[in-house]
Amino acid sequence: MFIKTIVIEGVEGDVTIRRTSDGASVEAHGVAFDVSPRDPREDRYGVAYNAAKVICGTTKRGEPNATRSMIHDVLNEIERVAGC
Repeated sequence: MFIKTIVIEGVEGDVTIRRTSDGASVEAHGVAFDVSPRDPREDRYGVAYNAAKVICGTTKRGEPNATRSMIHDVLNEIERVAGC
């Protein structure tokens, strides 16, 4: 079973995760990031970190208003669609 698309409704807007031939595309606020299973986990975490800003909002310092656990939940969904 493959999940082709996930849309996560957030505070700042929606985040769409779509399966591509090479992994997944994560789109938020009109900006798309490509994620591949060959990318280092730190790079995929960076994409999840930025997606968490849209999903959970930001603090006064510009960081996601989310715990690390919540960011890892976003990362898990990205990896699920990308096939990591």
